[in-house]
Amino acid sequence: MEQGETRMESSGPSLQALLADEKNHLFKHVLDNLIDGVYFTDRNRRITYWNQAAEHLSGYSADEVLGRCCADNLLMHVDEAGRVLCQGECPLSRTISDGRPHRAEVYLHHKDGHRVPVEVRVCPIQDKNGDVVGAVEIFQDNSRQRAVRERAKELAKWAFLDPASQLGNRRYLERQLSVHLDQYAKGGSPFGIILADVDELKRINDTYGHVAGDGALASVARTLAGCLRVSDVVGRWGGDEFLAILPGITKEVLAAACEKCRALVASSSLPVDSLRVPLTISAGAAMVAPGDSQESLIRRADQYLYASKNSGRNRVRC
Repeated sequence: MEQGETRMESSGPSLQALLADEKNHLFKHVLDNLIDGVYFTDRNRRITYWNQAAEHLSGYSADEVLGRCCADNLLMHVDEAGRVLCQGECPLSRTISDGRPHRAEVYLHHKDGHRVPVEVRVCPIQDKNGDVVGAVEIFQDNSRQRAVRERAKELAKWAFLDPASQLGNRRYLERQLSVHLDQYAKGGSPFGIILADVDELKRINDTYGHVAGDGALASVARTLAGCLRVSDVVGRWGGDEFLAILPGITKEVLAAACEKCRALVASSSLPVDSLRVPLTISAGAAMVAPGDSQESLIRRADQYLYASKNSGRNRVRC
């Protein structure tokens, strides 16, 4: 399908007539060239239009989604706690139900399996009698993901990039820890760290191959990068471990961030052939304390991580 060509399902609600009108040629062209993802659904949430940005942000082509329900193993929006919204508090469902616009910050399911933070805005589609016959959802990659991409460029420039995860490498994380510890010792604000381990990565490697194992690392990395703040630092500590540094927080906020990371990774998956391999992490979190060195702070987080692993995996301790 060439650029600018309209992606639509012929049985869409009133949209067909809208887009078929020659006077709306400019409208069609603009929709297919927006940087925001746009899709239309009928009252049953069956997708009738899918623009190019939606393809880019979700990984799904128009051919893969047209005629399917948006909740049908596709976007599967979840909130920051990992709760599935498509069967309950979905903004699109609410708009179709009450006829009012809704917006929310959610995490969509990318075709590759990881979670992508997006802001969604939904408006009703009405017929000439004012009855709701469908909805249009606009979604955009929020600033955190854009910041992650810019940070990756900077890391690559200074040889701080881990190629497998596209996050900072251990050398970069050690420098960041040193900076934060020095600032804290001089009276700066406290900070916390999260040490996370990909559960059963060896089993994934042994069962599906090392390409799948590398994919699992990359998927978890993208989800972690997307669910933390722009001011937070996250990178690959080594092997199957990731380290995040969260400045200016309390123990309660650190615990909530740790649980958020766990929940969002647990709601993701890795596509391997026709299968969806579930992914989870175990994590330990620790706040900096007076007199801490890198070694002592990491040791405390690692003890909590071990407790999470020992209690059954897919757990957090802090």
